[in-house]
Amino acid sequence: MAKIYNIFKGDKVIWMIFFFLCMISIVEVYSASSELTYKSGSFSGPILKHVGMLIGGLVVMVVTLNIPCRFFKVLTPFLLPISFLMLIYVLVMGEATNGAQRWISILGIQFQPSEIAKGAVILAVAQILSFMQTEHGADKRAFKYIIIVCLFFIPLILLENLSTAALLSAVVFMMMIIGRIPANLLGKLIAIVVIGLLLIVGMVMLLGKESPEPTQETTAYVEASTQEAAAEETGAFGKLFHRFGTWKSRFKNHFGKDDTVDPKTYDWDKDGQKGHANIAIASCGIIGKGPGNSVERDWLPQAFSDFIYAIIIEELGIIGGAVVLLLYIFLLFRVARIANNCERNFPAFLILGLALLLVTQAIFNMCVAVGVVPVTGQPLPLVSKGGTSTLINCAYMGVILSVSRSAKKKDETEKI
Repeated sequence: MAKIYNIFKGDKVIWMIFFFLCMISIVEVYSASSELTYKSGSFSGPILKHVGMLIGGLVVMVVTLNIPCRFFKVLTPFLLPISFLMLIYVLVMGEATNGAQRWISILGIQFQPSEIAKGAVILAVAQILSFMQTEHGADKRAFKYIIIVCLFFIPLILLENLSTAALLSAVVFMMMIIGRIPANLLGKLIAIVVIGLLLIVGMVMLLGKESPEPTQETTAYVEASTQEAAAEETGAFGKLFHRFGTWKSRFKNHFGKDDTVDPKTYDWDKDGQKGHANIAIASCGIIGKGPGNSVERDWLPQAFSDFIYAIIIEELGIIGGAVVLLLYIFLLFRVARIANNCERNFPAFLILGLALLLVTQAIFNMCVAVGVVPVTGQPLPLVSKGGTSTLINCAYMGVILSVSRSAKKKDETEKI
């Protein structure tokens, strides 16, 4: 028994949060996978695959948490060039799924290089901030180095995955605030980003060719054939910016319509995702319909992934939705406490960056499900059905646990 207990090293609160998120994931993914069970002809196949992925993630966590946190610095010079080359490769030779060329397949394993790039950028930013700290905050040069790193990665991610690029940018900006980058530099960055966003939105609305969002019979966000045709019409430029049509549709669907739409005139072909998500949430009540009793899972595209939070609210009610949100908030506060106890800057900045990445992505997903922001395609970390993204998120949790276990504390006298 003691040997089993020794596996779960590190902060016990982090372990409990991970355990509860996994239990919610298993129950809700099983309920929300009706489309997958229908296609596969097996009720147990999809959930067994998901449980296997969570078990694999647990193994990754255990391996990662047993790595002393000082060794994570060594990964930076390897992860940065590898991530950059993979992002280039995916733009040229990547596999398209749901109309987006985001995937690489190696030995039959399909993954998104952007998932690895996110961790590499946060690792690099943590090292820069920690190395260039002074008594009065971060050295001004730290800002320049961070921007250089981001310019190598974020534009490449943005071309195929706008939401991931926005997510990573937001996390890096929050890390710079925590790292005490001078306020005047952050103010200039905000101004530049706002101007850049306005230019991007303008280009999207001007050049993008709208593609319909999925209907009840379509599980992909955008029909790949529609985007390929648009790319062919506009040549190399269209191939490079073929996601403009998807972004334009999502912007217009979210910002360009009156919230009070006559049900008789509601367009289910264009707004099926939002419509069924709204129905799921509106019909939940305080305690929900109960696990396994969702109705909208049969109609909502990606119910087991991008829109699983709507299914959670439908089945577990407002209380269940609040519990899931609080688990992520507790995770962030617990990591902040661990970081505050670290004597050295690097492990503190690293785990804060990873926690901000997980929690910000979770909030993005929840805001999409409740209709606050346009559809982003971001899954709910550690809850949505996923493949390599689940393993990578578990690796992030392992890094946090490693720091909680092995990082030198402020009240310690011995060096690690």
